[in-house]
Amino acid sequence: MKPPITDFQRAAWENYQQSCADLSARISRELAHHTGLSEADYAVLAALSQAPTEYVRAITLRHELAWEKGRLSHQLRRMETRGLLLREECSEDNRSIIIRVTDTGRRLAAEACACYEQLVKRLVIDALTPEQLNTLNQIADTLRLHWENSAETP
Repeated sequence: MKPPITDFQRAAWENYQQSCADLSARISRELAHHTGLSEADYAVLAALSQAPTEYVRAITLRHELAWEKGRLSHQLRRMETRGLLLREECSEDNRSIIIRVTDTGRRLAAEACACYEQLVKRLVIDALTPEQLNTLNQIADTLRLHWENSAETP
């Protein structure tokens, strides 16, 4: 059995977790205030808006967002009700669902993207030196590589 984490390691982890939670909550509040979109709305619209085609299969979107099927289905249903996107059966296989952004969704995605970038700049980029940003980038790369190579996946 591996030894438990040290007090120093626990403090670093808890500080990181709290910082992520605080940042996410702040971005969510400000994004909703300025655009009426949640972070989940933004994630879906950004992914759809950046797609190389005018539609995306739901399964592709689910993998891109790393969401569970139920979460994506519920989110898409809510967004469709609000007129931000359309869900349609795929004519190629009659099993897949394809997602299209509406004009309203596209307009809000553009507004939200500009807002999101301003928030990230103000809340993160402006607070860090170029060296700290480089370190943050290296840490993120290291963690993702570690997770990809980890044999302990559920």
